[in-house]
Amino acid sequence: MRVLVHGSELAAATAAAALSWVGHSVVWRPHASEDWDTLTASGWLTSEPQLKDRLEEARATGHLRILAADEFPDEGAAFDVLWLALSPEQRGDAADAVAQASAALSSEAVLVNNSTFPVGDTDQLEAGFGGRHAVALADLLEEGRAWEAFTRPSRWLLGCDDDAAEQQVRELLRAFNRRREVFQRMPRRAAELTKLAINGMLATRISYMNEIAGLADSLGVDVEHVRQGMGADTRIGYEYLYPGCGFGGPNFSRDLMRLADVQSASGRHSALLDQVVDINEHKKETLFRKLWAHFHGRLEGRVVAIWGAAFKPGTARIDHAPVLTLLRALWAQGVRVRLHDPAAVGALRERLGEHPLLELFDGDPFEASEGADALMLVTEWKAYWNPDWPRLAGQLSGRLLLDGRNIYDPGHVASMGLHYRGIGRRADP
Repeated sequence: MRVLVHGSELAAATAAAALSWVGHSVVWRPHASEDWDTLTASGWLTSEPQLKDRLEEARATGHLRILAADEFPDEGAAFDVLWLALSPEQRGDAADAVAQASAALSSEAVLVNNSTFPVGDTDQLEAGFGGRHAVALADLLEEGRAWEAFTRPSRWLLGCDDDAAEQQVRELLRAFNRRREVFQRMPRRAAELTKLAINGMLATRISYMNEIAGLADSLGVDVEHVRQGMGADTRIGYEYLYPGCGFGGPNFSRDLMRLADVQSASGRHSALLDQVVDINEHKKETLFRKLWAHFHGRLEGRVVAIWGAAFKPGTARIDHAPVLTLLRALWAQGVRVRLHDPAAVGALRERLGEHPLLELFDGDPFEASEGADALMLVTEWKAYWNPDWPRLAGQLSGRLLLDGRNIYDPGHVASMGLHYRGIGRRADP
């Protein structure tokens, strides 16, 4: 099939790479705000496993063509599919993008709206699509494993009100639907709301578990026992039941805001969503509060090492990441920070510039922890899971390890002569 992809989101890049990989003829037109030259230099694209290599491979085989910022698809190209993957902030550009592409589409073309827009936007896009059909395909990709999620999907959540349009989308994605049936079809508006509701539920589970972790701290209970007891209940399960120092990321945070906007637009107010967001923002400061308590508020002039800045392992993005809140709190107290991340250092430099209280490292994590009073684990990169404990213990003059993701065993850390403070967990030498 002939496919025109528009957008600069992870969903657009992954669709362009994967669809061309299985033989479709794909033209990708990135959004004007992030053309191909900008994307190739971005940390998130280069750090996403396989993705950039797959894009270059597809270009070399001729299955993928990437347009320049001022370039438009050829009129009369008769594309079968327009794949739209814009960010929520680019929602106002969607109708214009569809109108500009119309001359290059066949009369039977289908619009696949892979953007996370408010409920009802796919209906509006179809109204301006020249009598053609539009479907809503929920963006369920996860940063750090986007290629795997697209090419070996657990499901496709398809909002579709026309049988012929469904068949066209099924043919488009047939190569990724061979192992088992992965399509779940429902009306368009239902699919749009379901996508937002999913992330709302996941965020609620995380925030609830963080509340329980805070209570466990107050009661002197190890929250790991509680987590395992809860997860063993088949009505609950273990997924997204890990307490931590707050979640971030562009999609998760935006979807929560989008769901709140949908609630407001419908004349409803969600006190629950407000609480979920508030708990998460509060939790982003939890490691700072533990540091303050341990040193009795005497923080000025201290040195703190931070391992991890990206909002999750496997990505270079720091959008809404807990580390940003944490840095502001530390700097307000005159704390010098030595921070290591294997992928997100570039994004931090771009976001924060040169700061007199910040040193950045992307090589050996122990360079950052050298001479520190305490270490904060913020992002659970695999490289951090099994450090050289005697070496680390010898570096931390304040003998304090603050584990924001509960990846370490408190007893083992304490046996190395360190004070351990996790989220709902603690141990002393």
